[in-house]
Amino acid sequence: MDIEQIRDFCLSLPETTECFPFDETTLVFKVAGKMFLYTSLEAEQHWANVKCDPDLAIELREQYSYVMPGYHANKKYWNTIVYDKAKEEQMKEWMLHSYTEVVKKLPKIKREKLFEQLKKTGNLDDRL
Repeated sequence: MDIEQIRDFCLSLPETTECFPFDETTLVFKVAGKMFLYTSLEAEQHWANVKCDPDLAIELREQYSYVMPGYHANKKYWNTIVYDKAKEEQMKEWMLHSYTEVVKKLPKIKREKLFEQLKKTGNLDDRL
């Protein structure tokens, strides 16, 4: 995947916004004002930080050499992925997981609305 594909996928998720809250080169994607992915636009190595269930985060780090503890983030909940080494379907799955991890923590009314919208896009099955 490249940064344009990541951007397109993130923006396809309901109520996603993009911004540069830290500097002009750190692109952040948010849902309901909460980050679910951020990446540097000028780093030599192409990486993205995604939120992750703590147990899954450890499992992914052990399984894939290009998944590491979150760079400049709470390493319990965030993974850094060298996205040009990951398969496109893996990245989409991990970005979607990150998005849903954030949505799960929202108030019930907002959470249910976003999950309904997500189901309509075909990006979410009945696991949640």
